[in-house]
Amino acid sequence: MLKKKFLFLAAALITLILLAACGSQGANGTNNEDDGKVQVVTTYSIVYDIVKNVGGDLVDIHSLAPIGSNPHEYDPLPEDVKKTTDAEAVFYNGLNLEAGNSWFNKLMETGGKEGEDAPVFLMSEGVEAMYLTSEGNEGEEDPHAWLDIRNGIKYAENARDGLIKVDPENKEVYEKNAEEYIAELQELHDSAVEQFNEIPKDERVLVTSEGAFKYFSDAYGFQAEYIWEINQENQGTPDQITRIVDIINDKKITGLFLETSIDPRSMEAVSNETDVPIMGKVFTDSLAEPGEDGDTYISMMKWNIKTIKDGLTDGK
Repeated sequence: MLKKKFLFLAAALITLILLAACGSQGANGTNNEDDGKVQVVTTYSIVYDIVKNVGGDLVDIHSLAPIGSNPHEYDPLPEDVKKTTDAEAVFYNGLNLEAGNSWFNKLMETGGKEGEDAPVFLMSEGVEAMYLTSEGNEGEEDPHAWLDIRNGIKYAENARDGLIKVDPENKEVYEKNAEEYIAELQELHDSAVEQFNEIPKDERVLVTSEGAFKYFSDAYGFQAEYIWEINQENQGTPDQITRIVDIINDKKITGLFLETSIDPRSMEAVSNETDVPIMGKVFTDSLAEPGEDGDTYISMMKWNIKTIKDGLTDGK
């Protein structure tokens, strides 16, 4: 009897040890705390992907706002607090993106990532900010800088510099990864310029739900029009609908575009009112789910370029 009891207790102890070991492992079966990787937190999926391309196998990244969510109004979870506390580097967009409810500043305070020497890195450092103009938002920075691929290159450079600062021993790896990645981004930007130059200038009018394409339009020669300017304001009000319908009719717009993360009803109402079709969906604030088109920064921009080009030249 005593022997059986001893064996049972021994088996239970072994089980607890195994469970504890499993609990300390990451999704890939490796112990993230002891595998030597730099522990990184990013605020949303696009920043995650850029940092991942620069960091490669040397980084283990926890992204805060889930794919498809609004980074402006995110509500951090207890896991986010722990990951931020343990992080060796935090990367954020800035330009007012993470400012909703001051959640980002509160998280940095709670996670002990305050002060000039904190390893918190601004991805949009060096970007020439564009500003909002709608009532109540005048003078606020427009956060959607990444939709200009030239700014995506700045993001990659800032990711490189931040990772080198926290992990100088691997400087050469980060520099090499960044160089290769930036070359891909530059090639994509040049291709976008070339493709959009095939569209007559007066036909390059991009109508979306949110006014997220200011940086994009400045880079590629478009006029950006929208129903509302920024997602945190009132969306799809009668006045907003009337205004964009008048613009569409006046400019003889032939195609509309709907963002993947936006409720379609306002744009569908505009389409019905004007008899102008929605030509496709475009990415703005989030990547697609893994395995789908648009699940990386480069693939989402390729998707946007093709969708907009085809949508504005369809049947011509």
